Amino acid sequence: MATASLTPFTLRTDPAALDELRARLRATRWVDAPPGSGWELGVDTEWLRQLVEYWADGFDWPAVEARLNELPHFRAALGNGDPLGVHFVHVRAPRIQGAPAPLPLVLSHGWPDSFWRYLKVIPLLTDPGAHGGDPADAFDVVVPDVPGFGYSARPAHPLDSRQVADLWAELMTLLGYERFAAAGGDIGSHVSRYLALDHPSRVVAVHRTDAGLPPAALDPTVLSDEERRWVSEAMAWGAAEGAYAAVHRTKPQTTGVALTDSPAGLAAWIVEKLHAWSDLRPGGSLDGVYTRDEILTNLTIYWLTGTIASSMRMYRANAALPPEQLLRRVEVPSGFSLFAGDIVRPPRAWLERSANTVWVTEPSRGGHFAAFEQPELYASELREFFRPFR
Repeated sequence: MATASLTPFTLRTDPAALDELRARLRATRWVDAPPGSGWELGVDTEWLRQLVEYWADGFDWPAVEARLNELPHFRAALGNGDPLGVHFVHVRAPRIQGAPAPLPLVLSHGWPDSFWRYLKVIPLLTDPGAHGGDPADAFDVVVPDVPGFGYSARPAHPLDSRQVADLWAELMTLLGYERFAAAGGDIGSHVSRYLALDHPSRVVAVHRTDAGLPPAALDPTVLSDEERRWVSEAMAWGAAEGAYAAVHRTKPQTTGVALTDSPAGLAAWIVEKLHAWSDLRPGGSLDGVYTRDEILTNLTIYWLTGTIASSMRMYRANAALPPEQLLRRVEVPSGFSLFAGDIVRPPRAWLERSANTVWVTEPSRGGHFAAFEQPELYASELREFFRPFR
């Protein structure tokens, strides 16, 4: 493994930064809310108030940071010209004498998260034998933070998913992996797709939990009835739920100022999406899917790294991708796990039109953050799909 550009990395927080965070939380100027509005108008203000109070006076970030540091963290300088510092977690599976080397797997996260998305599945994927699985299904797992997210550097100009895929290919070379598997959801689904499109000789197979939203350049006359229904559903979802994405694509700096200044505002922007996109089931609550500490780990990473605006700017970069890039067909064997609680799930006809689809499942539990919501189920999906490609 080449190591010249790799540096071990430790998460370290200045106590003064935590003192400032807590002071800002305690000084939150709260918005009014119509009685009984709950989550109908966005974030439930009363629920958020309780979370903010705990964030200020109960959440133990140093203890969480110490647990995160039990993972092997690194930074690598990637890219031509002016390299970017990319943070990643790299966990190698136990080696079994006489057995083939584990399959390398790069996991790509989306928004609004970071390497946080895969924290629960790393041990399940790297050491399945210790968690009731077959040791032969083990992966060497690489979980990078997309530039502008988490502990990776903020690029001077936002990168699109295709550019990030090129960085991941470079990273896997640096780690000594010539052939590898790729998986992801949300923005990470697009990154994984471009890994398969632009590096097909290296990607053995690609797994995705979604197929994105329908490209605007689609010709509806060539689509099947179920594909046209999917396009209509996506348009309706965009009208009802897509305001955040329109802001990210067009004026991310405006909202970025507010969210970088106010931790309560940052929490509102992110928590509302956890609530809307997770599999809560009718009558369910966010507290039934995530602990407060899990939510606050994600939020505190965003706050301490100051990456909310840079993460949003990636939407603008992706919106500028040429239409022909969005319509390319993936020829690398592709698998899809369409979790029941996810948003705007694509039909099988579109999956087969857009990719060499060899495997589709519809797990009964889990939403947009399935790897965190249902880690055992997500890990099982990846083990089963990638088994023939080892």
